[in-house]
Parts: sequence; structure tokens; C-alpha cells
Amino acid sequence: MRRLNELGILSRPEFRTVASVSGGSITAAALATAFARISPPASGPIPEAVWNAELRDPLRSFTRRNVRTGPLVRRLLPWNWLRGSTAVLALARAYERRLTPLPLAALPLRPAFLICATDMAFGVNWIFSRDRVGDYQAGYGTPPSDHPLARAVAASSCFPPLFGPLPAGVTPGELTGGAFPAGPRRDDIIAGMRLTDGGAYDNMGLEPVWKDHATVLVSDAGGLFTEQGDRGILWRIPRYQGIQERQTRALRKRWLISSFATEVLRGAYWGIGSAAARYGRPGGYSKELARDVIAQIRTDLDAFSGAEAAVLENHGYFLVEAALRAHLPELVPPGALPFHPPHPEWLDEASVRAALAQSGRRTLLGRF
Repeated sequence: MRRLNELGILSRPEFRTVASVSGGSITAAALATAFARISPPASGPIPEAVWNAELRDPLRSFTRRNVRTGPLVRRLLPWNWLRGSTAVLALARAYERRLTPLPLAALPLRPAFLICATDMAFGVNWIFSRDRVGDYQAGYGTPPSDHPLARAVAASSCFPPLFGPLPAGVTPGELTGGAFPAGPRRDDIIAGMRLTDGGAYDNMGLEPVWKDHATVLVSDAGGLFTEQGDRGILWRIPRYQGIQERQTRALRKRWLISSFATEVLRGAYWGIGSAAARYGRPGGYSKELARDVIAQIRTDLDAFSGAEAAVLENHGYFLVEAALRAHLPELVPPGALPFHPPHPEWLDEASVRAALAQSGRRTLLGRF
């Protein structure tokens, strides 16, 4: 996001939409909250001091906290055993305290922010936006004026099995225009509707934009599928699901790259396991470091260390620069702000390997 701002892309009138899933919705909410507090300039980047105060510092503060262990502990309390949504509702409250106090109605008019979750009833993409919630099967409705953005982010990022799904909280009459036939069966389904992590259906947030946007930028920070030997039945059960997820992600990525190649869409894709060298650009971290270390950083909502955050920020910064210059050089304006990695003290790969050696290891209570 920092480099997109430095290139003036976030302030361009053509910058129409931010679509996000899972952990990406946390960053999207931080960006939306910053945009609601400031007015991005009509052209050119947001000044660095404003950017740091309104986006970098609040988001860094959020990522230094463990926001998952408290909600999960609540789920273990005896009086909550039969309440499957206890943990995710507590997560939503944590987001509201720590990440964003905005209601959906206070989201900026432009760009449009689309927070994506997965509708477990119909198995399709569900969106939360400023003036619309729902999906094409159940229908769409207008969110209440006080509907928290934090609740939408919780629905988008409540990764299973740690977090149960979030109740959609809508009545059948609030949603109209869906493809599923009206009647008692539809009403029963919607009355019990639950929403889970947006990455379960569309891990890159493409579906809301691929039909009516000419240029698409995709930042894919999803964890990589790693090769492992057989470890028994308890290992195989999630492994089956992981293989299915890998296939879905691969198909979407191949479709996206094919659309770029055939000029159905214009755009650029960068993934956490890639490197600037893959785009024919110098600098940045090696492919080996990206694949073996950076892409292995856990994504379970506990606290990032300063080194983890700095390396992730550097890596994204390098990839944005490389991908845009390779595939969309017209988006890099003459006289753009100089390329300057945000954390030059974390460019030495040996130091990164040492600092992040345990970053892929998950613990029961997480890191604080």
C-alpha cells in the first residue's frame, strides 16, 4: 500500500474499488478508516507524514497485538460451549476496539470498499459495502446505519476451524433480488445463514471486480502449500482440504494470468512466495527466502514481531514496484517518488533468516 500511494495510484480518480478477503480485510479496513479521516489529494501521493500517522502507525499498533487468543478462550468457558459464535463475535468486538470504529455507512464513497466473506448456506461470495450486503443467491439488502465495519472484517477473517462462522444477522425479507427461488425453503435457509472466512470461496477477492473493471491489481499473501510426508490420519484430514484449496487457488490464478495474457483484463499479480527477480527487476529478497521463510510466517492473528512486520512490508514494497514496472509501466508516473524500501535495516537475508527462523511455528496461546 505504501508504494501504491507513493506512485499516486491510490489518489487517482480511476482507482475505483478495494476488494478484500480474510486477513487482507484487516488492511482494507485500516485503509478505509484512514481515508475516512483524511481526504486523499486529487492527484499525487498522500504526504508521508500523514500516511504514517493515519495508516502505518495504527496498523502497526494493531499487528503488535494478539487478537485471537482472548476470543478463543471465551469460547472455552462452560457457559459458551453451546454458543458457536462466541469467539467470532468477540473477535468482532476486538476489531472494533483496536482496528476501526467505523460503521459500514461511514466508508468512503470512493474508492468503494468491498469486504468479502463466504456464505456457508449457498457456498458463494458474500459482500459487505457502504450501501449493500448480500450475495447473488440470497439477494442484497441495505445494511443498518450502525452496522460495524469491524463485524464485516470478522466475518471475512474468521478462519476455520479456530473460529466458528458469524451469523449473517439478516431476515429473509431484508434481502431481495437473489437467484434462489422465493418461498419457505429460502426463508429457512436465510434465517440460519452463517458467514465464514472470505478465502474459503475466493481467496483473491476477484469475483466482485473481474466483470466490470478494466485493470486489476492482485496482492496475494495467502500461505503456500508445502510438501510434507505422510503423518497419519490426523494429518490427512486437513491435508485433503488443503489439496482442494490448492486446486481452487491455482485455477483462479491461472485464469487471472491467462486473462492478462489475452488482454481480457489488464493488470498485475504478485504473491508472497515470489521475488522481484521473477519480474526481471533487480533488488528485493531472493525467491528462496520468499518461499522458505517469508511465505511461512504464520497467519493466525497473534502478534507480529517488529522483524516480521518490517520484512513483510519490505517484501510487498519490492513486489509492487517490480510487478507494476514489468506489466503496467504506464501506472508509474514520470517523476514518481524514489523507490526506497521502508526498512533498509532488514535487507540482509542472513539476518532475516535468523530473526524469522521460528515465524512459521504456531503455539497454543499464540504470541503476545
